Amino acid sequence: MRTLLPVLFALCAALSNAVATVLQRKAALSVPRSEGLRAGLMVDLLRRPLWLAGIGAVIAAGVCQALALATGPLTVVQPLFILELPLTLVVASLLMHRGLPRSGWLAVAVVVVGLGVALAAASPSGNRTHVALDRWIPALAVCVAAVVVLCLTAIKHPEGRIRAGCLGAATAISFAVTAALMKASMHILDDYGVAAFFTSWQTYAFAAVGGGALFLLENAMQAGPLVASQPALTLGDATVSLVLGIIIYEEHVRAGWWLLPQLLGVALIAAGVLALARIPLTQSLVAPDEPQKDADAL
Repeated sequence: MRTLLPVLFALCAALSNAVATVLQRKAALSVPRSEGLRAGLMVDLLRRPLWLAGIGAVIAAGVCQALALATGPLTVVQPLFILELPLTLVVASLLMHRGLPRSGWLAVAVVVVGLGVALAAASPSGNRTHVALDRWIPALAVCVAAVVVLCLTAIKHPEGRIRAGCLGAATAISFAVTAALMKASMHILDDYGVAAFFTSWQTYAFAAVGGGALFLLENAMQAGPLVASQPALTLGDATVSLVLGIIIYEEHVRAGWWLLPQLLGVALIAAGVLALARIPLTQSLVAPDEPQKDADAL
């Protein structure tokens, strides 16, 4: 039961995020478009029940992720968010009445099988609840430095694969750090109460890093082809979360010959995500398109 609960919460979070993506995309396409920033955009969106439903799904996803991290290892919870992209396409095919091609269903199956193989072979365990500051400082320093280097590299390149890949990787690191900090905050809330939660540095750190991650995500989606940013984002989040779980929370994964099926699982996930990123439905949902193309397609 202890292992099942975080898995269920993580799957609910991934599904809620998928529903939110589809609903908010549909709502955004129903309001007037403009080339620049428009002050009335939020007012228009607030009048759209679909957009409000999407916000509700985002909140539900956040709650489910927090519960998953509070009850299970980081090395179990975060890799399950790889399923968010396949779930988004499945939800879109149902809600938007757009059939997913056979290649899409095959790619979804490959991702699911790959994730199952990788997690079964790794068999993550351990759920440390409190982490000393001396463990946080070097881990956060390395992650921040990596994000800065990736962003600087992206700035030096025009829109394209390198820029999109760098920003996707920076986003992935930021999401992984957000999850690690959120996990610490949830344990503080559970053990010491609301007052300690709102006075702990981890709470404000995960809110700040999470906001930065969303900013980087939007830029990554606009920087170049989705086939460059999505694999870096999807695989990067799971990989960095795995490393942070081992280093910060002292969680354990199998080593030795178990690395072979783990690598096989990762290869299957990568192949599936690359295939999904090339599907037109994926492009229309999570990457910017021409306004008229979006309107006609959806």
